[in-house]
Amino acid sequence: MSDSSVPRRSAATTKAAILEAARERFAADGYERATIRAIARDAGIDPSMVMRYYGSKEGLFTAACTIDLRLPALAALPDGHIGAVLVRHFLDRWDQDEVLTGLLRVGVTNEAGAERMRAVFAGQVGPVAAAVCPDPADAPRRAALVTSQILGMALARYVLRIEPAVAMSRDEIVDWLAPTVHRYLTSEHP
Repeated sequence: MSDSSVPRRSAATTKAAILEAARERFAADGYERATIRAIARDAGIDPSMVMRYYGSKEGLFTAACTIDLRLPALAALPDGHIGAVLVRHFLDRWDQDEVLTGLLRVGVTNEAGAERMRAVFAGQVGPVAAAVCPDPADAPRRAALVTSQILGMALARYVLRIEPAVAMSRDEIVDWLAPTVHRYLTSEHP
């Protein structure tokens, strides 16, 4: 007999609650310390429901950390603006999305997180690089170089909180990183 005072949730609502709780828990605690029990408690459900929908902690992590970087179309930009637009875009994303910061934290300490981060950046930065670089066959290498700059700054500014990276204004960061990112994407191979 079910408790009629507890409203039943639809599967979609339950899954959404689980994913929201997981994102927050993974961002706050990291992959290793986040538990299925804590996530279920945060979502207001039984832990068995988490396992029912996602199968494992790794499956839940993968689903919770599905990230669309919403990268801008760079090919239509005037020459010389690609680096600045891309760096500003990433600063906006890091400032607005704790999931990215959580994923970066997990990615440096856990193989599942590292794999998720690799998939996000290769799958999304690679095509953007291919659209603007002189030789699309070289796009994976160029995307990796861009990623090194973006993730390096994100690690210093948002995870490790290294001064003066934290104190720098957005414009200063763009001024320093944009020429390098632009060169990685558009210059002829050295």
